[in-house]
Amino acid sequence: MEVVIVPDAAAGGELIATAIADLLTRKPDALLGVATGSTPLPIYQALAARVAAGSCDASRARICQLDEYVGLPKGHPESYRSVVLREVVEPLGLTADSFMGPDGSAGDIAAACDDYDRALAAAGGVDLQLLGIGSDGHIGFNEPCSSLASRTRIKTLTQRTREDNARFFDSLDEVPHHVITQGIGTILEARHLVLLATGEGKADAVALTVEGPVSSVVPASALQLHRHATVVVDEAAASRLKLADYFRATYAAKPGWQSL
Repeated sequence: MEVVIVPDAAAGGELIATAIADLLTRKPDALLGVATGSTPLPIYQALAARVAAGSCDASRARICQLDEYVGLPKGHPESYRSVVLREVVEPLGLTADSFMGPDGSAGDIAAACDDYDRALAAAGGVDLQLLGIGSDGHIGFNEPCSSLASRTRIKTLTQRTREDNARFFDSLDEVPHHVITQGIGTILEARHLVLLATGEGKADAVALTVEGPVSSVVPASALQLHRHATVVVDEAAASRLKLADYFRATYAAKPGWQSL
């Protein structure tokens, strides 16, 4: 696991956008897994700016979804499909044809979960998966005590997560109780995992993820098992790391030819 400490969220967004642009240069049709929420927005904004400036060609990129609410009608503005289309696909100049995600309005949710896992495999697997982290250490919607071998499945949201997400709805009552999420085992199959965390509210979760034991109580700690995982944190989110100085020194000494 590589830990990179950046000054702020904007710097983290630029750094990760550079890694994505480099990937698209090597593999123009790369499958990019995206996360929702406010944390990854600087990444998408920086990448869209590069596309608009002509310094990055994303025309053949493919986008896939990490999770989706269950029960929201198709086209609901806060469904994650709508959010990804609005915040990622359209700004990159792509169309819905380049996008894939689970069907949260399916009549058979269990079958929809299995279908999505098969679709990811059939697409050749995820080349780079972006991740955020919850204040309780969840990734995707794999809440604490999720199996580290889990596959895409339906999960019940904790009250804490529903309260965290209520800001996107008119009231807490409108936040769904269930989601489809890629399982931890599914996430770990991506070739490169990149987690961005910003703000002091994520500091404890980041420290447990990076420096604590691998445990289902902190689902993000499973990144320690991945052969190519990168954790990018701003100074506030890094404030509980005991090895912060080591991580800074390691990144400062990194060879120029070696990307994230």
